[in-house]
This record gives sequence, structure tokens and C-alpha cells, in this order.
Amino acid sequence: MGIRLEESANWCTLYAIYSAAFGQLTEADLVQHMHEDGDLILSVIAYADEPAGHIAYSRLILHETPSIKAAVLAPLAVAPSFQKQGIGAALVQNSLKRLTDKNYDLVLVLGEPHYYGRFGFTPRLADRLKTPYDGPYLQAFALSDKGKGAHGSVSYAQAFVELE
Repeated sequence: MGIRLEESANWCTLYAIYSAAFGQLTEADLVQHMHEDGDLILSVIAYADEPAGHIAYSRLILHETPSIKAAVLAPLAVAPSFQKQGIGAALVQNSLKRLTDKNYDLVLVLGEPHYYGRFGFTPRLADRLKTPYDGPYLQAFALSDKGKGAHGSVSYAQAFVELE
């Protein structure tokens, strides 16, 4: 399996992954809208003999700590025929390294605590933020010491606002 940046915006491939994984296109539409709006900061795809999974990150604005460079992990999908093979974990680990290399300080995710907790995400850090998605599934991961100081209200990319 290979993991690489998805720079070509191959929408047919991404739509196929998200349709297979979720049985709908909402998540694929989210990625496309983030791309069109200029808010997609990282898009990584996993390939085996065919496209196996995808992960996307968008901008997150921290209003009270604007010097903290933050991103939102969403969505993450693995095609059903490739699930339970570590592809999702490989995508998360690879992309978090890429964000660290780009000097990001914080990543926020809305997802299963048991799954994302193994990568270092925690609801405790997210509790200090005010988001439209507050609750036990909102988690944060500090990529730097600076990221540990995040607090206050946040703004997601416009594509998330349009989902509501």
C-alpha cells in the first residue's frame, strides 16, 4: 500500500471511496467544497491496487489564540474492502506527521474517542474550545507545546457551516 498527497483533486476516485465507505456522498461533497473554497489544507490518499482510503484536513480559526496554527481532521474514509487492515491508522499517522512538518500546532476531530485516542487525541484538550460540535466525541491533539494553549471559540471552514 502507498500513501501520497492527493493533489490532482481526482473527484471520481474520492467520490468512489466515500460512497463505498459511507453509502452517501455528503463527505465527498464536503471535501470538494473545502477544496473549492481554498480551505482544504491537506488531502492524503492511500492506494493498494486501487484507491483504498482518504483523509482531509481544513483550516480552523482559533479566535482567542490566533497564533496557534490549527486544522480539522474530517473526513476520513476507508473503502470497505480495505477496512480492518490498518489503512485508516496509516492515513492518520502519515497526515499528522505532514501537519507537524508544516508547523501546525493543533488538530481537532469529531469522532470515536477509542479510535482517535490511540493517536493522542483527547476530549480534555477539546473541552477548552467552543465549537458547534462540543461534546464527548470532540477531541483535540496538540502537535506542539503551543497547541496545548488553545482555548476559546473557533470557526470551521465554510463547508462545515453549509452542512448544518
